[in-house]
Amino acid sequence: MTKPSWPTDLPVLPLRHTMLFPAMILPLFLSDANEKAVLAEAEKTERYVFLGAWCGEDTTCAREEPDQPSWKGALGCVALILKNTPMEDGRVKILVQGIAKARVRRVMARSSGLMVRVEPLVETDMPLEKSLLPLVSKVRQMGLKLFTLRGMHAADAEAVLQGISSAGRLADFLAMNLHLDPHQCCRLMAVVDPSERLRAVAEALAEELQKAEVQQEIASEAETALRRRQRERYLREQLKAIRRELGEWDEDKEEWAYREKIQAAGMSAEAYQVAMRELDRLVLMQSDSAEASLVRTYLDWLIEMPWQRTTEDRLDLGEAARVLDADHHDMETVKERILDFLGACSLKGSVKGSILCLVGPPGVGKTSLGRSIAKAMGRRFVRLSLGGVRDEAEIRGHRRTYLGALPGRIIQGLRHAGTKNPVFMLDEIDKIGTDARGDPAAALLEVLDPEQNKAFSDHYLSVAFDLSQVLFIATANSLEHVPLALADRMEVLTLSGYTDRDKLVIARSYLLPRQMEQHGLQPGDLALSDSTLTALVRRYTRESGVRQLERVLGTLCRKAARHRAEGGCSPFRVFTNRLERLLGPSLKDPSLQQFPGIPGVALALAWTPHGGEVLRIEAAVMPGKGAVVLTGHLGTIMKESAQAALSFIRTRAGRWGLSSDFHEKTDVHIHVPAGAVPKDGPSAGMALCVALVSALLQKPLGQPCAMTGEISLLGDVLPVGGFREKALAAARSGLDLVLIPQGNMDDVAQLPAYVTRTVHFKAATHMDQVLGHLFGPDRGAACV
Repeated sequence: MTKPSWPTDLPVLPLRHTMLFPAMILPLFLSDANEKAVLAEAEKTERYVFLGAWCGEDTTCAREEPDQPSWKGALGCVALILKNTPMEDGRVKILVQGIAKARVRRVMARSSGLMVRVEPLVETDMPLEKSLLPLVSKVRQMGLKLFTLRGMHAADAEAVLQGISSAGRLADFLAMNLHLDPHQCCRLMAVVDPSERLRAVAEALAEELQKAEVQQEIASEAETALRRRQRERYLREQLKAIRRELGEWDEDKEEWAYREKIQAAGMSAEAYQVAMRELDRLVLMQSDSAEASLVRTYLDWLIEMPWQRTTEDRLDLGEAARVLDADHHDMETVKERILDFLGACSLKGSVKGSILCLVGPPGVGKTSLGRSIAKAMGRRFVRLSLGGVRDEAEIRGHRRTYLGALPGRIIQGLRHAGTKNPVFMLDEIDKIGTDARGDPAAALLEVLDPEQNKAFSDHYLSVAFDLSQVLFIATANSLEHVPLALADRMEVLTLSGYTDRDKLVIARSYLLPRQMEQHGLQPGDLALSDSTLTALVRRYTRESGVRQLERVLGTLCRKAARHRAEGGCSPFRVFTNRLERLLGPSLKDPSLQQFPGIPGVALALAWTPHGGEVLRIEAAVMPGKGAVVLTGHLGTIMKESAQAALSFIRTRAGRWGLSSDFHEKTDVHIHVPAGAVPKDGPSAGMALCVALVSALLQKPLGQPCAMTGEISLLGDVLPVGGFREKALAAARSGLDLVLIPQGNMDDVAQLPAYVTRTVHFKAATHMDQVLGHLFGPDRGAACV
């Protein structure tokens, strides 16, 4: 090996963040005493030093202070100090030039500092071979692109790269300009073969180039966005200047406009302070900033809320009675209660503490009744449908920290009404939901509680708003799904279904004129006689309300409109015998088919949220081992009623001529048709017992009748609820006889005279009376 021209024992100057390669010049700054001592020691070695990274042969970084074991085998570069310049801050700036790569073979500690003995890393840097020309060309192009992205002039970068003729020198030059960490530099120095080192540098160069391109793209996008915002701001300022010259712009115009609106809004003291604080913030903001837009929206909501705006109540009971009678047929009990409510309001001068809940099947006029109350009182009407609402924020609003935040639907409804005392209808309160986003029903407690809603706090407004003057009216099909705490705050008014006669009057007075108007018909364009309308009600509607009836009338109106559009003569007459041709087949009640005459069949009256219905109950007995099968989508309570009925029959087996062990040799199957519809409730107990007895005796019922009543294990007939709806269902189905519990006879007096004239109600206190009436006196006592 040729002896180098520089000393082999050299002081060590560690490099922490970079590395020097041969023929490269690098400025360094020496700050601590150890580094300055190395500079003094270099004067003894002809200004040569060893620049090494803190990593050994395994390229693991050494500790904070270098020691002998960590420097043994370390790679670095022998450098010549070209110039050293003291600086005002106490540091020394030196300029070093790389001479040759070297490896530490021995570490020598002296009193003056750390000395190492190094040996050069010999590598053969031959002229470029033809096989390396493509790689060299590619590396030069990548280096040129990298330097250009870093802001270097393309001609200067190309001149520098073209001036390097050897592969090793090109690899070292690019490695130093890639800002590699000392570990990577050590790995590159350890590669003696120039071609291999150039390939390694090419990989690092490709990665660095990709990073530079991404940074350039990000910087370009940021610069474009900044220029666009500056241009928009400049154009806005120009627009302001033009409008100012034309006298159309005042810098304080927006601020003073908001101040005047806030002063005129009549806010509460708390809301006024919040509004003025937000306005002061708005003045200090850039007018086109996103936060300024949010503050303006918040101020607009505060200003437009009806803090003091109210409508004067018109509490003339005579006028209210006329409005209710004009808008709704029958409902005498409900109308009487509403007039009582309005009379109390007229005396005390407020509606605080009064929350009505209208409960009834669909189509009986709950929502329209709320409109009539608002009309009678001279108040504005707001309707909020709660069906499917699952987010608490729908009631309380979103906090302003959320993107797209808005007040709750209570506050939105009041803003839409424009007054703080409207009639606010909470429609379908029984269909409100609950999920992970909160419990809207719990949020409604604050809205409906008279002790809390005087200071209702919406999350968006964040200030209290008085709801005590709002008349809340809720509607529901059933109270079953309304939370008890919520139902406790409301006064329930029950709206029952309509009889056929009621439907006839409603169709003639309300539905038909409205449908004719909606379809562009004049009063004389459609002729419907009372007999035809009666047949229409009885054959095409079986619901408690009148929605289906209105749809059927709408179909007839469309037929009449088509007849008139085709040039037909008016009026378009609808006769009873033409109904099937115009509307299709009439509705059939499957519960009444094949009854009576079949053992094991009985009719039960049931209550549903949509009104009363007639259920057909079938029982079959067959030889077996005492199994009891219940089918037809029955609920738990109905199954228990069937078990109670069977146990009661077993206690009376001897009286009815049945063997005492009949239940051990007979299988019983009870089925309620329409199996896709869930059925539950205790009121079918009487019908279940009658059907079982009829099947066991193989004797059909003596006459068509329906029945309702819960039975006990001892055979007592207990009263049931929903009696009016069940009685109306029996009347609609054309039944002449209904067996009921004695405890429900008081409810018979509340039925319309039309129902009591067409349906005969027989009361019983025990099942022996019911069975004696249906199967003969020898089976038990007769009904009352």
